[in-house]
Amino acid sequence: MNRRAMIKPATFKPKTFLAGLALAAALPLAACNSAPKEEPPLAGAKIGGPFTLVDHTGKTVEWKDFAGKWRIVYFGYTWCPDACPLDVGVMMNGLHKFAHDHPQQAAQIRPLFITIDPERDTPARVGEFAAAFGPELTGLTGSAAQVDQAAKAFVAYYARGKNMPGGGYLMDHSRIAYLMDPAGQPVAMLPIDKGPEAVAADLARWVR
Repeated sequence: MNRRAMIKPATFKPKTFLAGLALAAALPLAACNSAPKEEPPLAGAKIGGPFTLVDHTGKTVEWKDFAGKWRIVYFGYTWCPDACPLDVGVMMNGLHKFAHDHPQQAAQIRPLFITIDPERDTPARVGEFAAAFGPELTGLTGSAAQVDQAAKAFVAYYARGKNMPGGGYLMDHSRIAYLMDPAGQPVAMLPIDKGPEAVAADLARWVR
């Protein structure tokens, strides 16, 4: 048998061989890119909607003013002795950790603190509270009717508690930090109960 006759040098074409390798390498990437995107936990939920409130300067702020930005929305009150400062602290520390590794994406996020105690939380008061956690956080208040409209839009529970000895009162309220996409649609509830690292991980998971 003439082995030289079976294998001809001309049958090996370097350009064709390299092109084949490039195509083979691209196939796994194409398969990965074609995989369906993960569905957000709150996709399709009736959460979020128009509101009109005021910021720390007394300027009118509407939900539509944040269109095109990712948003984190938390309802609480500045006189809260424990839960609100804890939750907002975790939320903002998580955002700062995310910003360290993803500065461009983090710049597209607007965290909002909306009071559920407009009787005591003046614009100046919510402004001071928000500023204590970082310049990114916007504190919002308004009339009782405006706050109620916003809370109902985000399915946020709140109720005034009993008067305390010596004056003052506490507020009962839900403790949820909603992540909303640039179109104003709900994406997920950030895990503020699990610490800043968990919040940062969820932001990295959804904010693109």
